[in-house]
Amino acid sequence: MTRKGMRIVLFRPPPFSSAPRTPSPHTSSPPSSDSIMEENLEVAKSFLARWGPDSTTAVSLFQGDDRDEARQFIEVVKNLHAAMHCLASQDSSSDKLVSAHDLMSTAMERLQKEFSQILSVNREYLYPESVSRVQSRMTISARSRASDFELETEDEFGIAKESISEVERVSMSAMADLKAIADCMISTGYGKECVKIYKTVRKSVIGESLYNLGIEKLSFSKVQKMDWDVLEIKIKSWFKGVKTALKSLFKGEKILCDHVFSASLTIRESCFAQISKAGATTLFGFPELVAKYKKSPEKIFITLDLYEAIAGLCPEINCIFSSTASSNVQSQAVSTLVKLGENIGTLITDFETSIQKESSKKPVPRGGVHPLTSYVMNYISFLSDYRGILNDILADWPITTKLPMPESYYGTSKQEDSPITLRFAWLILVLLCKLDGKGEHYNNVALSYLFLANNLQYIVNKVRTSNLRFVLGSDWIEKHESKIKLYSSKYRRIGWSEVISTLPADVKAEISPEEARESFRNFDRAFKETCRKQTSWKVPDQKLRDEIRISVAKELGALYGEFYAENRVRTGRVSESDPAVRLSPDDLGNYLSDLFYGSGSESEGTGSSSHSSPFSAVFSKEIRLDFFVK
Repeated sequence: MTRKGMRIVLFRPPPFSSAPRTPSPHTSSPPSSDSIMEENLEVAKSFLARWGPDSTTAVSLFQGDDRDEARQFIEVVKNLHAAMHCLASQDSSSDKLVSAHDLMSTAMERLQKEFSQILSVNREYLYPESVSRVQSRMTISARSRASDFELETEDEFGIAKESISEVERVSMSAMADLKAIADCMISTGYGKECVKIYKTVRKSVIGESLYNLGIEKLSFSKVQKMDWDVLEIKIKSWFKGVKTALKSLFKGEKILCDHVFSASLTIRESCFAQISKAGATTLFGFPELVAKYKKSPEKIFITLDLYEAIAGLCPEINCIFSSTASSNVQSQAVSTLVKLGENIGTLITDFETSIQKESSKKPVPRGGVHPLTSYVMNYISFLSDYRGILNDILADWPITTKLPMPESYYGTSKQEDSPITLRFAWLILVLLCKLDGKGEHYNNVALSYLFLANNLQYIVNKVRTSNLRFVLGSDWIEKHESKIKLYSSKYRRIGWSEVISTLPADVKAEISPEEARESFRNFDRAFKETCRKQTSWKVPDQKLRDEIRISVAKELGALYGEFYAENRVRTGRVSESDPAVRLSPDDLGNYLSDLFYGSGSESEGTGSSSHSSPFSAVFSKEIRLDFFVK
């Protein structure tokens, strides 16, 4: 090699590390004579003759447990480097310096070959799991000196061998060898060559490991063309592998990289960033691709799971990829969270819109729970399981309505409610208003109130028995339970008004026997007809069913009981053969006990009606909220 081709960096203080911790006599002070430099050059020439890169007799410096030759080689290179500094300070164009440079190039070729060989041969022992276990066995900070060979005496390594597995022993040895070579190459200005070899091998390890975990690089267009069933399989693989990839693969690679290149903070940060960038971008960018897939309300749950997974791993992502060189990985994780959050907010908005656009007009048979009610409440109750992360996301997605929301609707001051409380209360309000419109399709007003009571009871039960109770609170539940009572009361008043009207306004007033007989006949006819019609009606909730039957029995029983006691004697006969008095007060309960099981004819109660809505609200461009202000 000519003088013109020599590395200038060799004649300056090493750029990546300080001088060796325990310098040899040749480097402790400038040499006083040419004889010392001559001796170092001769030793280097002799040693490299045996261990040159093209040597046919030498296999590896770092083979077996004996590292004497390797220690000597490293020491020879150090002394050669020190001699080159002295020669450069005396005459930067001397033939001796050229010869020394050629020797150094030969030594570096050998070390590069050894470095590559150690990485390749020990590939299976340097997998992240092995590296992580090794880290727990040894203190990396204590091993960050110029050479691990100086740290690991035979006794120390012998003690370690007693308590570690073969895999861990080989891993420890390989890590020590790699660090020793890296320290030497960096200190002599050949750090770039060392890093290049390391990156090539370890980057492929990351790619292979991710593939084995079922995580592959996908493009936006490829994801968009996938069937959902295929994409769902890949999402499941991602969930299964993401923690292992971060906590084992990338963490292990960082441990290994930090250990091998501990001599230079800049090199180890840059090297780790370069070997991990592609794999980490694939790992943390995949959920963002899912967020851009065709949207539907049901996909919100898997999107929330992805968001929760990334958010939960953020502290470790920030720790492992903490350097400026790795900041793009942190940025990718943040970008993914933002995209997932936007997707979730959009899906909730779309869900609200789908409630408003539900246009079925056929009444639910027997006044039971509407499918829209069960669908919406199941959806919202599942969402409440994610209340923590949803609260953060919905803070950026306020309700878009221009209409004021009455504070009385929430049960607490609106200013005290969290974003998720406001949004969920709003979604249920949208549902209730929609149900009110559907109640108008019944031609029996009493049945429409029973329909509303049934659906609100279902809603309240769903809130009470799910995490929605923590979102909406006890005040909300109590407020809506009072509305159920209101609907039940209106059903009772309207549904049994014809029966009650058959009795005198004052049941204790004295009337003629003929009037009493007529009232008994009319009551019997109206009561049985009403029971016949309402036998087909349905109240699925047992508690509500019992409450309604008991309230009807108490009201009718009290009125009819008093009338019965006052007038049964005036009819002249009280036997069962008397057509005027066919029902005793005790008989009412027997008839009422058959109500609300939905067992009778279904012909009663369907069709349209012009009765006024109890919510006084219909979805069009606006929602009237008068009912909730009362």
